Amino acid sequence: MTSKLFTPYPLRELTLKNRMVVSPMCQYSAVDGNASDWHTIHIGSLLTSGAGLFMLEATAVEARGRITPDCLGLWNDENADALHAVLKAVRKYSSMPVGVQLCHAGRKASAHKPFVGRGPLQADEGAWPVIGPSPVPFAEGWQTPQAMNREDMDTVIAAFVAAAKRADQIGIDLIELHAAHGYLMSSFLSPLANHRDDEYGGSLENRMRFPLEIFDAVRKVWPAEKPLGVRCNGTDWHEEGIHADDAVAFARALQQHGCDFIDVSSGGNAYVKVPIGPGYQVPYAERIKQEVGIATIAVGLINTAVQAESIVTEDKADLVAVGRAVLNNPHWPWQVAEELDGSVEVPWQYFRAATKKGVPPPYVR
Repeated sequence: MTSKLFTPYPLRELTLKNRMVVSPMCQYSAVDGNASDWHTIHIGSLLTSGAGLFMLEATAVEARGRITPDCLGLWNDENADALHAVLKAVRKYSSMPVGVQLCHAGRKASAHKPFVGRGPLQADEGAWPVIGPSPVPFAEGWQTPQAMNREDMDTVIAAFVAAAKRADQIGIDLIELHAAHGYLMSSFLSPLANHRDDEYGGSLENRMRFPLEIFDAVRKVWPAEKPLGVRCNGTDWHEEGIHADDAVAFARALQQHGCDFIDVSSGGNAYVKVPIGPGYQVPYAERIKQEVGIATIAVGLINTAVQAESIVTEDKADLVAVGRAVLNNPHWPWQVAEELDGSVEVPWQYFRAATKKGVPPPYVR
């Protein structure tokens, strides 16, 4: 029997060769938003993983929208040129589609990168002002964001549009808008961060309004043949935050606006204890898939072949996104192919070491 994980999956005119996705993983290694030599190493390694899709990390649409000073960006042409140079070098050796996760960190911007510090930057460390739906800081000790007015919203929408256009110009195949983890779009959706009393706050319909405006603006300029999706929270893990019913409603609204897929994550709008374990976010993807019928990506400690296969065969999600497992073993999909009798694309330079199911990509001298 053919493994479902190794069957193709279409998204508009893009067809993924299998159901495995390399999840977007922040590298905190850019310089003024520009991709660095590390990105050549990182992206090049994972583009030979054999997965069906590689997702670039959270990529800021504004300088003030960076999570940290070292986050990747597409807010200017210099950023686009640097990323294009990396992609041009590494894509010669892989036919894997490349997507980008466009992001604005909102009130969680201006933070330390991991392993250097914790929490927000201080003024003497180069902190910059942050924005959000309401003047509500993420947590004690974090900056109080400037509450966004209409002009601020229009500026952010224009930044997403400009970044999407740059992504198209450098050959990106797919965009995922980051509306999870407490970043700007997520903070508008969550009652934990959104205390507005205008048409952008209060009811879920109102809280969805600005994220949907961003989606619509990007969909308008993103080529019709290319997929556009959204990462959102299935839950905030907080009784006063987003719950599964809200996630289903948001997914249904996005589907009506032309969204192609939902990547279901969780948390990040408050410091809470999350019950982390293998596949801990999968039930939220399953609810959206079953109740909305939109293509879904499950993510969250998916690290074995059997686990990944069961998610797609049991219709809990259409695709599985893997992060830590492929950082630990960049050829994890080769191992999965061997276990499930599938086949993946393997560079001819590595072909002697690959599973017998490996398929070489077009030869590149």
